[in-house]
This record gives sequence, C-alpha cells and structure tokens, in this order.
Amino acid sequence: MEFRYLGHTGLQISELGLGTMQFKWTTDEATSYQVLDAFFEAGGNFIDTADIYSKWWGANTGGEAETVIGNWLKRKGNRHAIVLATKVRGRMWDGPNGEGLSRAHILRAVEDSLRRLQTDYVDLYQTHWPDDHTPIEETLRVLDDLVRQGKARYLGCSNYNGWQLMEAVLKARPAGLSEYISIQPHWSLVERENFEKNVLPVVKKFGLGIIPYSPLGRGFLTGKYRRGQPLPESKRTGSVQKLLNDKNFDLLDQLEEFGRARGKTPGQMALAWLLTQDLVASPIIGANTVEQLNDSLGAAGLKLSEAEMRVLGEMTKWEKE
Repeated sequence: MEFRYLGHTGLQISELGLGTMQFKWTTDEATSYQVLDAFFEAGGNFIDTADIYSKWWGANTGGEAETVIGNWLKRKGNRHAIVLATKVRGRMWDGPNGEGLSRAHILRAVEDSLRRLQTDYVDLYQTHWPDDHTPIEETLRVLDDLVRQGKARYLGCSNYNGWQLMEAVLKARPAGLSEYISIQPHWSLVERENFEKNVLPVVKKFGLGIIPYSPLGRGFLTGKYRRGQPLPESKRTGSVQKLLNDKNFDLLDQLEEFGRARGKTPGQMALAWLLTQDLVASPIIGANTVEQLNDSLGAAGLKLSEAEMRVLGEMTKWEKE
C-alpha cells in the first residue's frame, strides 16, 4: 500500500481508505472486525466513518459503526497507527438541536463520537453535508475551537457544492480559522458531472485533498450488474437502477478489456481511474466481506496510461460539444 499526502498538509494516508457505512447494516459485527483486520494487515491506515452510520437500519440508533471501530482500536491497541476520520451533521438525538452544524450540535456530537471511538481525538473531522440554517462562520469557529483543543487535528467537508466550499475557505482565511483541507465527494466513472462541473475547479484552486466516496458506482463498476440479467439481491439495488443503461454497460465492457490485459478486475481498473487523478488522496472503499475488500485492495499502486485515461474519459464525458 502506498501513501499520499492529504491536500496541502503533511498528513499521509493510505492510497485506499476503508469506508464503514456497512458496519452493522449490510455487514454484521463479527465480519466488520475481520474487514478491519484485513485492511490494517494490508497496510491501510485511513478509516472513514460518520456518527449517523447506520441509524437508518432496523433497531439502530446511530453510532454503530463508530462503536465497532472504537472496540477494534481498543482491542488492537493501534490508535497511533490509524488516521481516523468521522463526520457530523445528521440527526443523532431528538429535539431542535439534534442535527445540523450549529455550535450546540457539534459540541455535543464530537464528544459522543470520541466516546464511541474510545479516543480523545479524531485525525479528520468532517462536516457531512452543508447546513443552510447555520451561518458558515458559526460552524467554522466551533470547528477551529476543536482543532485548538486537540480534539480534531484536521478539518474536512463532504457533499459541498462549489460556492459553499469557496465561501468556507474565504471566510476561514481572513479570520485566521482552521480551514477545510479535504473534501469527500460522490465521484466515480459513472458519477462525474456534478463534482467535476461544480466543485472540482474550487478544489484545484485551493489545493484540497479529494477522498471520493462510492468510487465503484454503488457496486456497478465491479461487474456485479450485467446487461440483460436479473438484478442480484441487495439492500442497495434500488440506488443502482439509474446506472443500468447501455452507455454504462459499454463502459463496463471496456474496463474488463483493459483489465484483462493487466490481470485486473473491472473494479480495480475503476479505482485506478481515480488513483490516476490529480489531488485524489484516497478513494473510500466499502466491503461487506474480506473477499470484497481484497478485490478492491488489488488496485493499490495501480495507475492508468494516458491512452486508457483518454478512452475512459471520452466514454464518460459529460461536457457538451
């Protein structure tokens, strides 16, 4: 596993990060520990989670993934070797301040996350998505307080559009506040336009590190879904429906062709497309099993040629001629 600097900082993270949304949702607790073990043993040091994972499922109340990670860190005794990222924004308790990016919500939410993670700091504390009801200055000031207190070492954001990201940077700099140093966008070969059109120019301007989530297009780019075949049983099948078209199936065929020449799977080639992009620090890979994890880890160190990038770029372009 190679390591990359996160944005314009000196922080190095593994070129593939482990996402944990699936813990105690599509992956049971015992298997979650196996996936964490396998990722760490493969040289991975970057683990990404969020306080709301996975509140939406069954009897879960939120914080399940953080609790699993905290138990694992305690058992392994390896907190010093892990770059740990979590997120804040979603509804975590009842009442008017149970969600959002206000000072009131963040100050309670961070303490809850630290308790579940069984640590006194997180390496990267991220705002999960914007809060239109809270002034960005309020959010930035409380986040800066957390950095000064040592509870967060770096700050990042997720799901911000271009103007929201620019506002955050331009408000933080003159006030001497800690800035976002990374962004976590929805970005893959089948999800390009929104990020590249609206956000990427700002990211390049300010040199933020990119940690894309859903880099395999909700599983589509692994080859799990095939042209003309029934959809496999999955809790996520509904979210993939819009991707099942001839353009994307042609893309999958091309990834398989490129992969055969390198002894790689379509999913590994799709991850390599991101790993070849400027400013990408660590695509976030999720895995329900160790076998799925190992397939994604096969992309470590893989870069595409200029010709391969050109072909895939042409097949997935969103710009109008």
